[in-house]
Amino acid sequence: MRIASLHIEKQPVIGVRDGDGYRDVTSVDAGLGTDVGQLIQGGPEWRHRVEAALPHAALLPAGAVRFRPLVPRPGKLLCLGLNDRDHAAEGGFEVPTFPAVFGRVSSSLIGHGEPMLRPPESEQLDYECELAVVLGKGGRRIAEADALSHVAGYTVFNDGTVREYQRMTSQWTLGKNFHGTGAMGPELVTADELPAGAHGLRMTTRVGDELLQNGDTGSMIFGVAKTLHLLSIAVAFEPGDVIAFGTPAGVGHARRPPRWLLPGEICEVAIERIGTLRNPVRDDSTAS
Repeated sequence: MRIASLHIEKQPVIGVRDGDGYRDVTSVDAGLGTDVGQLIQGGPEWRHRVEAALPHAALLPAGAVRFRPLVPRPGKLLCLGLNDRDHAAEGGFEVPTFPAVFGRVSSSLIGHGEPMLRPPESEQLDYECELAVVLGKGGRRIAEADALSHVAGYTVFNDGTVREYQRMTSQWTLGKNFHGTGAMGPELVTADELPAGAHGLRMTTRVGDELLQNGDTGSMIFGVAKTLHLLSIAVAFEPGDVIAFGTPAGVGHARRPPRWLLPGEICEVAIERIGTLRNPVRDDSTAS
C-alpha cells in the first residue's frame, strides 16, 4: 500500500495510491485524520480502517493534488549522520562506532513538488538522499530481533543542509534545520511491499542530467533494526515518529569544486521501489 498526505482544493486529506491517482479515504472516514502521521497515531487498526474505506473513496487525479510533507508534524524526527563508510570518508570523518544522531524540526519540512529554499545567508545548500522509516508502533529498549515489527513503512527524505551553518559549531542542528530545506515523501510504502529493513535498494540524486549520488541502502553502517534497537535505549518511541538513515557518498560539499543547489534547478532523490522525491530550488524570499 502507498499512502500520501495531500491537499485537494486546499483541503488536507489522506490519499491511497490507485493507478495514477489517489483514493481520498479521509472523506469516507474522517477519524483517519488528514495526514499519515495522524493516521498511524490513531491506533493499530489504521490499516484495516483504510482498507475498509477504499471501496467507497473518490479517485483524485494525480494532477489535482498537492503533496504535503508525508508526516507534517512528527513527534520525533531523528536523523543519522555519516551512516555510510564512503560518505564519512569523503567528509574526512572517522567511521562511527555508534549512530551519530541529530534532530529535525517540523518547520523545516516540505512535501514532494514544493520548493527547497536557499536562504539569503548562504549559497551552500546541499542535497542528501536518505531512506526514512515511519514507526507504526512505539517502544523503549526494542530488541533488534523485534525491531522491524515496529515499522509501518518507508519513504524518501532529502536532508537538505546549509553546510556553512552546519560547520559553525560542533553541533550540526542549525545547518540541518533551515526553513523549507527537508523534503519528505511522496508516499509511505508499507513494509510488506519491500525487502526486510528496505535492504539492498538503489539510492540516487539527480539534478537535470547530472547523477550526483548513486548508493545502496545495503551499504548503511547501521541498518534499520540495529538503529531502532540502539536509539530506543535512550528514546521512548511513539507511533508516527520518523528516523532518517543517512546518505551515500557524492554530496555537494565533498566535490571539487563544491556542487551547491542553485535556484531554478530541480533536485530529484530516489530510492528503488519506494519512489522519487522531486523539488525545485528557489531563493527564500521570506520577510523578516
